[in-house]
Amino acid sequence: MNPGLTDQVALLLNRAQRTLAEPAARALLAQAAQRLAEPLRVAIAGKVKAGKSTLLNAMVGEELAPTDAGECTRIVTWYQNGPRYRATAHLPDGQAEQRPFDRADGAVRIVLGRPADEIDHLTVEVPSRRLRQHTLIDTPGLASLSADVSLRTMTFLEADSERAAETDAVVYLLRHMHSSDLRFLEAFHGDDLVHGSPVNAIGVLSRADEIGACRLDAMEAADRVASRYQGDERLRRLCPVVVPVAGLLASGAATLREGEYATLARVAAAPERDAVDLLLTADRFTSSSVERRRVLDRLGLFGVRTGVRLIRDGTVRSAADLSRELTARSGLDRLRDTLAAQFVGRSQVLKARSALAALDTVLRGRAGDRAAYELAVAAEQIRASAHEFVEVRLLHLLRSGRMPGRDDQQAEMARLLGGDGTSPSERLGLPADAQPWQLAAEAERALRRWQQVAEHPLTGRELGTAARAVARTCEGILTTLPT
Repeated sequence: MNPGLTDQVALLLNRAQRTLAEPAARALLAQAAQRLAEPLRVAIAGKVKAGKSTLLNAMVGEELAPTDAGECTRIVTWYQNGPRYRATAHLPDGQAEQRPFDRADGAVRIVLGRPADEIDHLTVEVPSRRLRQHTLIDTPGLASLSADVSLRTMTFLEADSERAAETDAVVYLLRHMHSSDLRFLEAFHGDDLVHGSPVNAIGVLSRADEIGACRLDAMEAADRVASRYQGDERLRRLCPVVVPVAGLLASGAATLREGEYATLARVAAAPERDAVDLLLTADRFTSSSVERRRVLDRLGLFGVRTGVRLIRDGTVRSAADLSRELTARSGLDRLRDTLAAQFVGRSQVLKARSALAALDTVLRGRAGDRAAYELAVAAEQIRASAHEFVEVRLLHLLRSGRMPGRDDQQAEMARLLGGDGTSPSERLGLPADAQPWQLAAEAERALRRWQQVAEHPLTGRELGTAARAVARTCEGILTTLPT
């Protein structure tokens, strides 16, 4: 493993700034260097009404992003950690304006002071532990009735021959897999499809509770659908992981109030026949009760039914207990684990890729420039030699079905290369509390196994190259363990 990857890239960017004379190029490189030290940028994208803002609120654990169709939902909005609440409007010419805001039903409502189409993007700073590891970016809905609104998102997220993408990774919300979803993901990855390394996308089967008609087993039905999507060859090469999440329940559970628990507890305490009758439909549950209407709006029918069941059978006895249980059943915990494994654990390589893409943009079109050529060669040397990049490329080849080998070999390669997470225990398939000697013993066994594959005379060239890379991963794991 190469812990100095971002240091290598930062040194190269500094060298490029000293070498290139144009102020615009140097400013872009300075931004790319600064980006290496920032939290990972994760955008949340999807079609209109897919539940992007609701999911963002759930991930932060606070009602921040407005979920209605107001002016702010037409603008790309960055939510990042900061010492205090602050809203800033960034204009197309680079100027920034502090904007007043208030809170309406928890959401941050920003007074724009000008038409939305005159604002490039907004930033909202929030004191938040969850935003320290990654900045979350809420994007306007794709396939909007307003072409300008959809264009904002496509322009922000797309990587093309002229510039690198502004974001390091994307959480893409699907309701039903459609060809337009595949087209968007292809556009987001851009040149990564050529280089063979799009591991920076996670799919979320959003509003998953609705797939199973909000029955108590709705998430199990959604899990089967997500598995089917994940097995689709076209989607797998663009978005290798799909997680079902009931976004409304996740958001409501994260901010559950004592009064909401009390409302559900009263339903749970009613005679069984009366409770069943109330839970039959949303209209019956909310009839003649403003309190029940508020709870339904916050948790959805699946959340209400699940909450009443948990209280009635004694699984939970407080609002805090119910919040934890509903969060787990919403799929949010699973999504957070997936984010940690796929994004946070690979933050160095994802940020390094974004920074090198910015350098590529600056160097493009400089044919015959010796200094630019040398910088480009240095960038390719980092991509070729840094083991993190090698792992990313091999993972994509495995997930897109372009790597030879038996099924068991491919499964082990994907795990060792970090497909299930980048910690030693996740790579080795051992419990999180495994002792160092257990990790070392398993890593040594895996190292010998893959060295034998690499050296076997009947092993093909592609598999042999991959086996040597996996063996290097095992060696890297061993160097991180205490002796």
